[in-house]
Amino acid sequence: MKRTDLYFLLAILAIFLPFCLSDALYEGYKSFNAEHGMVMSFIKFGVLSTLGEMLGCRIGSGKYQPKAFGILPRMIVWGFLGMGINAAMIIFSKGTPALMAYMGMTDAVASFNAADFCMDKLWVALAVSVAMNTIFAPVFMTFHKITDAHIALHGGSLKALITPIPMAERFAQIDWRKQWGFVFKKTIPFFWYPAHTITFLLPSEQRVLFAALLGIALGVLLAVATKK
Repeated sequence: MKRTDLYFLLAILAIFLPFCLSDALYEGYKSFNAEHGMVMSFIKFGVLSTLGEMLGCRIGSGKYQPKAFGILPRMIVWGFLGMGINAAMIIFSKGTPALMAYMGMTDAVASFNAADFCMDKLWVALAVSVAMNTIFAPVFMTFHKITDAHIALHGGSLKALITPIPMAERFAQIDWRKQWGFVFKKTIPFFWYPAHTITFLLPSEQRVLFAALLGIALGVLLAVATKK
């Protein structure tokens, strides 16, 4: 284990351990999360998804911060993306069951809002996950890839956040064979569909945190796949 690995582990412990040790702090987190969901989405994704990318870089290249990585701009971009993910989760968790009820599946939709687990609840959660990840995820993933490239081209500096993105150029630079053949075609059906099915089985106040934690898992999976 390198010294940087120890620092990374200590950072993880510093983030999570206080909430495990202090009931008052945990209750304060739940209260603030309930009242300021979008702010907490910004913080959760800004911190956790960036840590996931850093861990993926460590596995893939041996360094937590490769050249032009840009921790601060990535955290800020991830924060805003996290707010978009929270919005999408609200829209699809409400809209998909409404569509299913409109199509006559009212009993299944009623079970989705119940506390107890049943197969109907599982199928509705899967439907919500499939709808969100089929409609929203490709746009989100493509935009995220563009922002990553934009940050790297500015050397990982905060200047990237105030410099307009030349969208047409960035679209032309994307490796669409990889974007379609791996990111869309494999990670969406084989990772995000089942992962977000679990997400939508959780109580609504826990979904954003779980989704942010999934970013860490995906960072590791992508790094392993890239190495292979």
